[in-house]
Amino acid sequence: MKSASSRRTSPLAASNSGVGASDGVEALEWTAEETAEIVEACKRGDPAAQRRLYDASHQNVYRLVVRMVGLQDAADVTQQVFLQTFRKIDQFSGRSQFGTWIYRVAVNESLQHLRKSKRSQMQVLEQETMDRSPDDHKNIDNKELLEQALARLEPDLRSTFLLREVDGLSYDAIADALEIPEGTVGSRLNRARRELKQYLVELGWEP
Repeated sequence: MKSASSRRTSPLAASNSGVGASDGVEALEWTAEETAEIVEACKRGDPAAQRRLYDASHQNVYRLVVRMVGLQDAADVTQQVFLQTFRKIDQFSGRSQFGTWIYRVAVNESLQHLRKSKRSQMQVLEQETMDRSPDDHKNIDNKELLEQALARLEPDLRSTFLLREVDGLSYDAIADALEIPEGTVGSRLNRARRELKQYLVELGWEP
């Protein structure tokens, strides 16, 4: 039975630190000159540059995709994201951050996959088995609840929430990545948070 303190801890508070939170796509740390150099090399088909781009972006792209399409299909969709990235890299003009641009590709590929498969439910991430403190178990409970609640969100709301709360993108970066007005980002986030709280209560979390 969960303690009262466990029930009062909001799973939404774990979204930045507990549910696969990331430090941002490494490519965001490249200087403008480095980005331009790597992108130009990728446009020429340079395998070393493609590997550098992949290594810098793969982990965080996968984290986003797994929460969009589910664990079972995430590897295939992530592979498709990078295939499309290298096919479409000529379209990257440099007006936005490269990390934002590759998020756009990832979200688009995830949404296309969901439309094709007509599934919007994702598989809850498996938790590794190890000895944990009571606080660790409380955090795991929160993560699992949040994962299940996220699975119920419409894909458009889920992608907006993940880009903001997990990957920490600004409103304007999310608007750029999703190709929507900045005001729509705010309205989607408000709706996502409202629905998540409702789903969390339905799943057994007590505020």
